[in-house]
Amino acid sequence: MFGNYLIGLREGLEASLVVCILIAYLVKTGRRDRLAPVWAGIAAAVVLSMAFGAVLQYGSTQLSFEAQEALGGSLSIVAVGLVTWMVFWMRRTARHLKAELHGKLDAALAMGTFALVVTAFLAVGREGLETALFIWTAVQATSDGVRPLVGAVLGLLTSVVLGWMFYRGALKINLAKFFTWTGAMLVVVAAGVLAYGVHDLQEAGWIPGLANQAFDISSTIPKDSWYGTLLKGVFNFQPDPTVLQVAVWAAYLVPTLFLFLRTSGGSAPKPAAAVAPSAAERA
Repeated sequence: MFGNYLIGLREGLEASLVVCILIAYLVKTGRRDRLAPVWAGIAAAVVLSMAFGAVLQYGSTQLSFEAQEALGGSLSIVAVGLVTWMVFWMRRTARHLKAELHGKLDAALAMGTFALVVTAFLAVGREGLETALFIWTAVQATSDGVRPLVGAVLGLLTSVVLGWMFYRGALKINLAKFFTWTGAMLVVVAAGVLAYGVHDLQEAGWIPGLANQAFDISSTIPKDSWYGTLLKGVFNFQPDPTVLQVAVWAAYLVPTLFLFLRTSGGSAPKPAAAVAPSAAERA
């Protein structure tokens, strides 16, 4: 639940900030009559994200075992790529998100209602599709269709509450630190998803080395124990990984986390701390 709560919270908060900025801008500029198209675009993005997740789940069950493993492994790698891009992108652009969205919204207002719908749809839809894909890979990795979804829903609900509090001016958070810490945790989670994806591709026969185990500590950390389940759910830990899984995990985690923390540490100027109050402009 924790790993997916983090995904729901992180992605949901990004979407909530976007919604806050769009709605607050329209309200403060006296364009409340244009709120309906924005809400329509947001609703369409939510529906598309849910449909995408349903298609992934239903479609994968119709495939053979090898095809399921190949699909799961491939999409896991894609999900890791998207999450990695997302944490670096958000860390770099959070300070300028408000100005960027205002510019897009002004252009959409000039073009008409349909452009408003599209702008809101694209702004929220990206986070929704990323969330659906990453949660689906987590469900496949843990073979548990309940707790990952519960964690994701709780994370999304938390992000909605935080977004509303931002909009009302009732909450101020140093978003630079928030995105740094959650980003670092997501990199660790993504490393486990990547290792799981590689294992899936090995089971599908796309990558060799399935029989070459790096170690086996199943007797110490049984897969069905509470702590084994916890490690599996949060970090996608496997007590009997292959050599390639361990190599890929380390090759991704160490340099990615190093670069992310170094970038965060060197690009966290004081103005970033003001992102939270400026996102809603105390509407």
